[in-house]
Amino acid sequence: MKNKKILLVEDESDLAYTIKIRLENSSYDVVTCGDGYDALKKAKEEKPDLIILDVMLPKIDGYKVCRMLKFDDKYKHIPIIIFTSRADDASRKIADEVKADSYITKPFEPETLLSAIKGFIGE
Repeated sequence: MKNKKILLVEDESDLAYTIKIRLENSSYDVVTCGDGYDALKKAKEEKPDLIILDVMLPKIDGYKVCRMLKFDDKYKHIPIIIFTSRADDASRKIADEVKADSYITKPFEPETLLSAIKGFIGE
C-alpha cells in the first residue's frame, strides 16, 4: 500500500525538518518547501493528499496560496491545514474565508497535528 503524501510548507527550516521526520516516522511521504510560490508549484506537481501550510511565508503568503488552491477545481479537494503562530480571531476568520480545512497554532502538540492529519487522510 502506498503511503499518503503530505506537502509541508514552512519557512523555518529547523521546524520543517522536525515535522518532516515525525511525519515520516508515522509512514507519510513528505515533500517540503519554504515559500508560497514553491508551495503552489509543488501542490500542482506532487498532487499531495494533504497540505500543511504556514501563513507567514516569503513570496506569497499562506492565505493566498490556500485561496488559489481551494478556488481551483483541480485542487480544491486537497485538505489544507493552516499552521501558524497567529492565534487571533481575525486570522482564523481569514482562514475560514479562504476555505482552509483546519487551523493549528504554534507552538503545538505533535499529537494534535497527527490527529488532524489522520482525520483527513488516515494513516
